[in-house]
Amino acid sequence: MATRFDPFREFERLFDTAQATNRAASAMPMDLFRTGDHFVIRVDLPGADPGSIDVSVDDRMLTIRAERTPSDQGEAQWLVHERPTGTYARQIALGRGVALDDISATYTDGVLTLTIPVAAEAKPRRIEVAHSGQQRQVGDGTTADDSRVVTSG
Repeated sequence: MATRFDPFREFERLFDTAQATNRAASAMPMDLFRTGDHFVIRVDLPGADPGSIDVSVDDRMLTIRAERTPSDQGEAQWLVHERPTGTYARQIALGRGVALDDISATYTDGVLTLTIPVAAEAKPRRIEVAHSGQQRQVGDGTTADDSRVVTSG
């Protein structure tokens, strides 16, 4: 059986994959930043039907889905048609330091805003340090240095 070899086929496949990724990012551009104890993601979704927006987390993978429905122009002849329509999805891998159960989402003026709190165990905290060399009272009325073990006999 003869096989046809095309040395550029793999490059073409990779280029198509990169284009699909760029289309998704350009259809759903986002900003991500941290402010205080929260991460904030802002995703541009102009023209998206608010009822079609779905945000879910599964195994630390945040998925955002939204749909832009085409406007019904009847028998119109399109001269320029650049605004994308259809269903769009974007996935973001979340690290271990976020509180997955406390994510909140709002959609205002075509912008979806997700607020993701930093998990309590990931927040910095102060740990008290006990100092050695402090005097303490021992049961027999004498004092002992905390840095040594005192035995009575």
